[in-house]
Amino acid sequence: MILLNHQQIASKVTRLAMEILERNTTESELYIIGVNKRGMELARRLLADLKTISSAPFHLRELTIDPASPLAPGPELEGQLEEMTGKAVLLVDDVANTGRTLFYALKPLTEILPGKIEVAVLVDRRHKTWPVYVTYRGMDLSTTIGDNVLVSFSDGGDVAVLE
Repeated sequence: MILLNHQQIASKVTRLAMEILERNTTESELYIIGVNKRGMELARRLLADLKTISSAPFHLRELTIDPASPLAPGPELEGQLEEMTGKAVLLVDDVANTGRTLFYALKPLTEILPGKIEVAVLVDRRHKTWPVYVTYRGMDLSTTIGDNVLVSFSDGGDVAVLE
């Protein structure tokens, strides 16, 4: 079942970018961290929309983590971690399911003291088993544990589906 089509995803990304900017007007700069491939693609799209409505400095970083085994070898964050000290950080992923991947994605940030950390996702499933709060969501979705939400970003058209 299609949850979001290409146009709906584009609209959600634009709305998310506006919300992010509204809640970060006092920040001098914003670090955007995309989690794995789909989180990074969503982060790129958010960044593109943010740049059309603000001239504030934004920094894009990629974080890679194995969702099945988040501690082996552990999350890897590109760039200098120390430059995020005291800054606003936005962690971006495509879907928040149980919250486990997002929880472990925060691990590198425990080595510094960011000014604040927020989380943005395209689809937020409502059955978290890990203590992760999603600050910005494109869509809230109540599903069963057995359901799977898959987001696909492609040149042929973006789509979010429930399997």
